[in-house]
Amino acid sequence: MPAITNIQDLKEIYQRRVPKMFYDYCESGSYSELTFRENVSDFDLIKLRQRVAIDISNRSTTATLMGQDVAMPVALAPVGLTGMQHADGEIKAATAARDFGVPYTLSTMSINSIEQVAEATNAPFWFQVYTLNDDDFMRRLMARAKDAKCSAIVITLDLQVLGQRHKDIKNGLSTPPKPTLQNMINLSTKWRWGLGMLGAKSRTFGNIVGEVEGVSDPTNLGVWTNEKFDPALDWKRVKELRDMWDGPVILKGIMDVEDAKQALNVGADAIVVSNHGGRQLDGALSSIRALEPIVEAVGDKLDVYLDSGIRQGQDILKAVAMGAKGTMIGRSYIYGLGAMGQAGVTKALEVMQKELDISMGLCGRANLSDVGRDILMVPEGFSMR
Repeated sequence: MPAITNIQDLKEIYQRRVPKMFYDYCESGSYSELTFRENVSDFDLIKLRQRVAIDISNRSTTATLMGQDVAMPVALAPVGLTGMQHADGEIKAATAARDFGVPYTLSTMSINSIEQVAEATNAPFWFQVYTLNDDDFMRRLMARAKDAKCSAIVITLDLQVLGQRHKDIKNGLSTPPKPTLQNMINLSTKWRWGLGMLGAKSRTFGNIVGEVEGVSDPTNLGVWTNEKFDPALDWKRVKELRDMWDGPVILKGIMDVEDAKQALNVGADAIVVSNHGGRQLDGALSSIRALEPIVEAVGDKLDVYLDSGIRQGQDILKAVAMGAKGTMIGRSYIYGLGAMGQAGVTKALEVMQKELDISMGLCGRANLSDVGRDILMVPEGFSMR
């Protein structure tokens, strides 16, 4: 195997090894995919200011996220169906994150359950929930997260209705899946993936199937999901959900200053500036363009994180320089997981940390606490105001 030096190298291996329907699930946005693309390309518009003759001999990428000391300001984002990208994908990603020293966030729509991840990792992780209108399920879900010693809850706010992703429809990736003949043929060629799945601990939605009355298999799940996702969501309801959890709460999906202020009002401990990786509202701003005004409005009162579009360590550096206390990565670690399992997640984190460390040093900074907007050259009118 050739040397892996960047995230693109992992992506190329990932594309070869994972079935097309799951590759497309990860590597797609809604409608025209404009926001999906600009989440990445807008980082390229921000330039770094090179400095020399500054002592950078004792560099450190360490930071603090939600009171936890971390190896770098990165958490693994919640990604549904992670366990279909690689057998026991959630367990492998959570284990890699634990060993590397960054937080892992388990999705409610995971394949491995909360209990399976907790048993395998024996370490706290974050747990992501949706704004469902089923209070009984939500309370039981959060109780399970508490029993698993989850250290924070991440509430996703931007899924009141599902953005249309053309590739998923064409691939038959629904609940339950209805794969096309073409994808069935493709599945049969992914022998490495298939052998792994034969020995997987779970191949269905472990946090839901068997845990909800009337949902005994994936066939029932689609009906339940359509009924329980809440298009009537308002900030009063967000406050109710926040109050179901007696620990730190992160609200994910904030793209507007007014929404950031509302998040502060309902008692969020942190927010994630995120457009769901371009998978929801196509034509929305990239997350990096939305970041700075939100930091200016609420960044002194709660932690502001950023996700969507981060594919290299320089993107982490730019986000921190523009005021983010941390970042979340999704696709970048999924590429590694699908390519090489747990070792691939570790490799993705190593690659990004090295890029972050070297780029920070070449900007004349030895610690992230010293990184500010002065290391950047940002185009006029870049940020939303």
